[in-house]
Amino acid sequence: MLERLTAETFAPAVGEAFILDDAEAGRLQLELLESRLHHPDAPAADEAGTRAPFSLLFLGPPDPVLPQRIYRLEHDSVGSIEIFIVPVGRDESGTTYEAVFG
Repeated sequence: MLERLTAETFAPAVGEAFILDDAEAGRLQLELLESRLHHPDAPAADEAGTRAPFSLLFLGPPDPVLPQRIYRLEHDSVGSIEIFIVPVGRDESGTTYEAVFG
């Protein structure tokens, strides 16, 4: 499933909540802030079906700060996905996480 995901898969969900339900952290909402291609002029996938590298940025609550690892996220239209997220920033508005797809 992950190999079929592209930046375009997530673009309609920007600004929407993904639900993370973790035994240690509990149930958290992560807002998808951005879905961006690493090379903005690249197509989401080439003729062979190989996807272009992209990143997702999420904003979660300030606490807890989740350690980097694979988490299951749920979204109404995207569905259930397991992705590796990394905390990349934190301020009064919350903690920012990034997921990179090669």
